[in-house]
Amino acid sequence: MGRAFEYRRAAKEKRWGKMSTLFPRLGKAITLAAKEGGTDPEMNAKLRLAIQAAKAENMPKDNIENAIKRADHQDMANFVEAFYEGKAPYGVLVYIECATDNTNRTVSNLKAYFSRSGGQIVPSGQLEYMFDRKAVFEFNKIEGMDRDSLELELIDAGLEELEETE
Repeated sequence: MGRAFEYRRAAKEKRWGKMSTLFPRLGKAITLAAKEGGTDPEMNAKLRLAIQAAKAENMPKDNIENAIKRADHQDMANFVEAFYEGKAPYGVLVYIECATDNTNRTVSNLKAYFSRSGGQIVPSGQLEYMFDRKAVFEFNKIEGMDRDSLELELIDAGLEELEETE
């Protein structure tokens, strides 16, 4: 067929390979967010962020809509979020959040991964207190905004660090 065809084909296959691993993961995140907080992105911040991430990766709109619709079906009723804790080699502590429909299979896979690398899964609750959930908020500065009063309000809400960038 020709050399140019082979180069185009190789580039397309590489792109399709990446999409085939990324799109199902994004779709599952959208489905879980819709199941957890409702199918309206305006009222569900987690769903809105999942859709935003999918759009950033150029996921087709049809795939996004199908993932939201899947949350209403009965086959998603047994999908649960699970949390596991482990110790990796060199004393690295790991907190794993995952979604699964079969917790036994998930635990056995995690045990295999950890044992292969020289780590181990520890009982739940031993490491959780060492990890905190953090968030980053960015917004545009409005003229006449008093930085000091804003900072005081945010500190009352739990602010740990405030950065001002241009």
